[in-house]
This record gives sequence, C-alpha cells and structure tokens, in this order.
Amino acid sequence: MELPCRVRGDELLPPGAMTDLRRRLRLLAGRHELASVIACSFDHRTRMLPFIFADTRAAPAGVRAIGSAMADAGFARTRIVLGQWNRHFQPSQMRLDGNLPDLFMVSSMQIHTAQCKALIRDACRIEPSRRPLIIAGGPKVIYEPWDVFAFDPAQPWGADLAVTGEEYVLLNLLEVLLNFRAGGESMRSAFARARDAGALNDIPGLVYAHADKSGLAEELVDTGPQRLLGDLDELPHPALGFALLEAPSRKAALASQPLPPDRVGRHSPLGTLVLTAGCRFGCPYCPIPAYNQRQFRSKSGQRIGDEMVRLYNEFGIRYFFGADDNFFNDRKRAVEILETLEGTRLNGGYLRDRARWGTEATVHDTLAMKDHLRTARKTGLRALWMGVEDMTGALVRKGQTPDNTREAFALLRHQGISPMPMLMHHDAQPLYTPGRPAGLLNQVKLLRKAGAIGLQVLMFTPAPGSRTYEDAFASGLVIESAGGRPVQPHMLDGNYVTASRHRQPWRKQLNILAAYLYFYNPVRFLVSLFFPKARLYLVDCGAQVLGMWGLGHTLRRTAGWACRLIAGRIKRYTRPPSSPVPLRRI
Repeated sequence: MELPCRVRGDELLPPGAMTDLRRRLRLLAGRHELASVIACSFDHRTRMLPFIFADTRAAPAGVRAIGSAMADAGFARTRIVLGQWNRHFQPSQMRLDGNLPDLFMVSSMQIHTAQCKALIRDACRIEPSRRPLIIAGGPKVIYEPWDVFAFDPAQPWGADLAVTGEEYVLLNLLEVLLNFRAGGESMRSAFARARDAGALNDIPGLVYAHADKSGLAEELVDTGPQRLLGDLDELPHPALGFALLEAPSRKAALASQPLPPDRVGRHSPLGTLVLTAGCRFGCPYCPIPAYNQRQFRSKSGQRIGDEMVRLYNEFGIRYFFGADDNFFNDRKRAVEILETLEGTRLNGGYLRDRARWGTEATVHDTLAMKDHLRTARKTGLRALWMGVEDMTGALVRKGQTPDNTREAFALLRHQGISPMPMLMHHDAQPLYTPGRPAGLLNQVKLLRKAGAIGLQVLMFTPAPGSRTYEDAFASGLVIESAGGRPVQPHMLDGNYVTASRHRQPWRKQLNILAAYLYFYNPVRFLVSLFFPKARLYLVDCGAQVLGMWGLGHTLRRTAGWACRLIAGRIKRYTRPPSSPVPLRRI
C-alpha cells in the first residue's frame, strides 16, 4: 500500500538541518576513522529493452548520493561498488587498506532483489566479531524492508538494519551511533547498544529487528516515515561520489584505489543527476507522490549548472540525465532552472555548447511549457522522456490525448528536442484497432509518425507503494507461477507479463514484442538514414541500432515465459507480500 505521510506541516526538515548535520559529522569524523563499502546490487538478467545501453553506462544516482554524503561528512575511506561493473564482487573478500570496512551498505531496486540477498548472505559469512554493520537501503527496502532480515533458521543471514529514507536519515543514524561508540568498539556493537537503549526510535526512516539468541528476527520496529529534505541544494555535491567508484573488474576483491578521475567518463559517459523530485499527478499505480508526501522539491538552476560544470571538468562527463519524476511539474521553478542553465559558463564558453542532457515530463506539462521550449533547447536539453502511458486515457488520465500528444511532439521536434514516449500496455488494450487509436500498434505508429526517436513499452505491473498494489494481489491479478516456473523479482520490470486477467495472457507478452518490432526494425533503420526524425542526423538511426540490439535480448529472455503462459498452468496470488513477523511502528 502507499507509504504513510507525516502530519501536515511536518513533512519537511527545517531549513539548514542537513547543512548543520554535515558540519557536526565532520567534527566527529576525526575521532572515528570509519571505512565503508557501498554496493549497488544488479541482476544481469534484467538487461533488455528499454534500458540495455544506459544500465551499464550510467553510475546510478542513489549509491553515488550515499557515497557523496559519506565523503562530505569526513569519511573519505569509502568505496562504491556497482554490480553492473563488478558482477563477481564478494563482500567477504572486501578490504580497504588491508582491513575489513566498518560499514557495508547495499542498495537495491525490487528487480535486483536476488543479487541484493546474495551480497548480504556473503557478507554474513564474515566472522561475527569482525563483521561490518550491514545496512540495506534503496527502493526495495523503502517498500518491503522485512525482506532483508533473517527469519529462516535454515538461512540465518540478514541485514542489521534497513534505511527507508534518504541521505539525511543515514547521516543522522551515523551521528547517533558514533556518539554511542566507545574507543575501538565495532559499529555493530555500537548499533546494538544504541538500539537496546531506544536511541534509534527518534530517527524517522529506519527499520530494525529485535532478534533471538540465534539472530533470527522476532519483531521488526519501524521508526516511521522520514522527514524529507526540502531544499535539495543542501545535498552534498555529486562529484564526491563519482570519485569513489570501484573500477570495472572480474575480481571478487576490491582494488587498492578507486577508478581514476580521467577514466570515470569513459565507463560512465552518462551522469545521472537529481534535479527535482515529486509529481502533482496522483496516478493510482504510481508510488512517487506518496513517497514524496505530496511535496515537490528541487535544486536551484545555479546548483544544477555547478554540478554539470564540475562533472565535466573533473571527469569528462558531458551527457546528463535528470532523474526527475516530472521536471515541468512546477512551471515557475522549471523556467528559473532553464534560464539559469542558459547562461551558465564553462571554460570560457557556455555549458550548452559542451553538455547535453535529458529528463522526464508529461504531455500536459510540456504543452504548458511551450513558450519556454526554445530556452530549454538553448540549455542543451536534447531529449524528453514522456509518460504517455495510453493516449486514450483508458488506463489513466494525465491530460494526454492523441491530438495534444501530436502537438507536444511537434513543438519538441521544432526546437530540436527528441520525444521519447513511454507506454504502458494493459489487459483492456488490443493489439490493433482499425480506424481508432486505441490499439497498441496504432499508438506506436502515431508516436513514430509524430517524431518519436525511442520507445518504451512495458506491461502494467503493480508497483509496491502504490494504491492498487494490495488489491491487485487480493483480486488474483498477479501471477505467482506459470508452467511450474515461479515469478522471480527480476521479472517484475514490466517486460514480463506477470499481472493479467486476460484469458490468454501470452497474447499480451507477444503484443509487447510486436510493438517493439514495429518500432525497431531494419526497414525503419534504412528509412532513418534518409528521412531522420531527429535534427541531429545520426541520432535516429543510432536509436534504431540500439533498439534492435536490445530487442534481440528482450526476445531471448521473454520467449520462454511466453511459452509457459501458453502451455503451462497459471497459479495466482491471493494476498500481497507481507512481513513474516510482526512489524511495529513507533
């Protein structure tokens, strides 16, 4: 279900709270030489459309943000390990300056749960007296924190605690633990004493366990929803996190030094940045508004410009993606950011002449910004990912229709900004409808004709934290297994049909493949060579090449599941996932 919101007026931290906390931790850092390793779990079975290129060429913003926070607070002995680049990494083998770290933190999305558990399991192989404090975080833990704790006597491994909030929550936790920590004491020991003294209960955004003598959780304690940072300019600079990345390797252990700055841009040519957070639309399938407690937060244009300039100068990164929920959500703030970026200087010239960036928005808000799209182009904005979902509004209404979608795409193309639509296929949508834009292929054809350069088509899949999540399980919408094969976490990315009441769900699986094949194919590639949809000549045909490559991986991975949906017996859930032990909220 949706995350609970704090009391009205108590959703945000007081202005300056993050800055003050960072300052206090720097004073503590000199007395505690902490070493930490931050791992981003990644299941390579998820490598398919629509993210197959960006998934390994963009260092994720979440783990980098945590690394930046640690370095900014004075804990420079921190390393960030990306599962995308280091698939053989084993926490039991990690050493920094020859010693085990004091903290091992792992971040995971829901689709990477299997790898997250594997990392925690391996970390628990370390002798308990030497084991680092294991902290789990990321989207998976925000909505299903119980899944990283130990409950099964046959598998007595698990994290020590879960952070269900952002950087402030982690730093607040460290401040409390370091004030409890005695000289030479391990962080696990300090954590246990702080937990038993009730000192963690005043830190919203944590989940920890009360365990028996064997370490199995008997009860989980949730300290409640976090207070959000309102002014994102108070966050540590992302450049600090880029300097902590572990170099790509096939080894289980860590290198003696992080990836050199002059090689960062080679391995992560795309820099993901948090520009804004929040969305005013309340789509029932989306957890974003509840997570942000109905707030909209952003950085200033000056701060965003400084981040792009510094990352360009220090690491050679010139392509950026704004990890926004809806960049045009607040028109006034978006205009301020764009006007500032337009005048941002870089090495004697302008940022727009060196850097390119893209972000996300809705059709409705893009039309509301039509008078400012020329300015957006002048900032270096070259692509806009748009949540079209279903143009007929049969799934959700966000102000999108076939006519205003065409209008928005035409405005973007006129300014040289590539439209990148994102569609959601659902049970009520046929593959093709003669003379009407309701069918999936009809909409793909319309979008391509309107100027779409790329395409994302995913099956509607209930998202943890959304209003419809529990009902989807209780009503039998969600598939538990097909043909004896259980649905695994890596299959919950929308590429697999794992939630459908259609009497032939395999048709939905084939519909997705048909839509991609209609959009990405050799004929369309040849046409794009002579009649490109993008102002930049190679962008359209390049997108076709990447799309066909990704489609091959998608077909290879999902074809077997389609066969099981055709011939196998389908078993469905009757209730949503839940904690196997009581979960008590403070």
